[in-house]
Amino acid sequence: MRKILVALMVGLAWICVSPFHLAAQNFKFEKQQMKERHKADKKALKMKEMYQKQTMKGQQIPKSTRTQMKHQLQRERRELRERQKDELQDLKDRQRSLKESQARS
Repeated sequence: MRKILVALMVGLAWICVSPFHLAAQNFKFEKQQMKERHKADKKALKMKEMYQKQTMKGQQIPKSTRTQMKHQLQRERRELRERQKDELQDLKDRQRSLKESQARS
């Protein structure tokens, strides 16, 4: 009787923990996808900057316009960095809330 009770408790614990384990794996996969997307976004922004600089090189553009374009590129870099930081923090917050809800159960 005691062995059956222990086996039943272990089975019940495994059933309760397995969804959280799957969720943890899902977070790993999501984080990996996020990193790949961030890397692609950074590469695309670098290419955009490179092409924009190449176009400016061969033309007679006023200094004010060059400065404006330079500042626009800086803004885009900063916005990309902030957006990526926020996405990563949101993922971490969701993980933390899942762990807290798991600890309460």
